[in-house]
Amino acid sequence: MKKQSKIELKEPTKFVDKQELNLWKRGFTPQAEIWNGRMATIGIGIILIIIILISKFSFI
Repeated sequence: MKKQSKIELKEPTKFVDKQELNLWKRGFTPQAEIWNGRMATIGIGIILIIIILISKFSFI
């Protein structure tokens, strides 16, 4: 019996054009993941600003 040392799985690579990255597409697409990351970053930034403002102007 021969032992197989490596298993090679070749999946088709899907490249997305730079123009296509900013499109607003629904579903599990690279564009949706990019927009999800952008919106999450904006949300975290807004929450941090609110926390800073509350702690700075709180008189308790």
